[in-house]
Amino acid sequence: MSDKGLLLVTGGSRGIGAAVCRLASRDGWAVALTYRSAKGEAEAVAADIRRGGGTVSIHQCDTADRSSIAGLFGEIDALGIPLKGLANNAGIINPFTAFIDADPDRMERLYAVNLTGATIVLQEAAKRMAKSRGGQGGAIINTSSIASRLGGAGACVDYSASKAALDVLTFGLGRELASEGIRVNAVRPGIIETDIHSDTGNPNRVADLTDELPMKRAGSAEEVAETILFLLSERASYVSNALVDIGGGR
Repeated sequence: MSDKGLLLVTGGSRGIGAAVCRLASRDGWAVALTYRSAKGEAEAVAADIRRGGGTVSIHQCDTADRSSIAGLFGEIDALGIPLKGLANNAGIINPFTAFIDADPDRMERLYAVNLTGATIVLQEAAKRMAKSRGGQGGAIINTSSIASRLGGAGACVDYSASKAALDVLTFGLGRELASEGIRVNAVRPGIIETDIHSDTGNPNRVADLTDELPMKRAGSAEEVAETILFLLSERASYVSNALVDIGGGR
């Protein structure tokens, strides 16, 4: 068993989530990662962790579906490892469009994943970590976005709004859960080199924006993951309610 306990990483099959899984195992966590449809990618991440001698489990979960979340936590409970960390990372983005032309069904799905699902996952994790419920405390890191303060005008206002709500959730629960031994923080990545940009409708988005970025480069998933691992660790034992921008000065 891991000396740090169990870390649940939602959306752990690719991008930032996959990087968190690999680095967390290196740092001594047992890892439970979720995927919605990319089972092969999730299995590849798990295989990397096992080759390094780590403990890992993979779980199919659609965070827009409350019954799927309930099933996930049933599987987590059955592992028999104390849940002490949550990287609340699962999220989606829609193809960029003006708000007045956005598809309401797609917006509803986005909010279901990015906000409602993320909130329920956080609640279920907190129930298991809370000292008043027999837990050992722990740390929760929400994956927000710099879009929450930029607004996404003309492209992704719905996405930006979902992440701004996650920021407020971080503020409120950082206070509410402190007495339960749970720290709640958020990272706000900027332009990061991951596959999510293809979902915006422009797979070349990173290259198109590079010259506009203060550091003249995008960040890497590993750079975001390193910050998440710091916030999960005892090195950040007095850090809560923090929004940490990882945008290279953007």
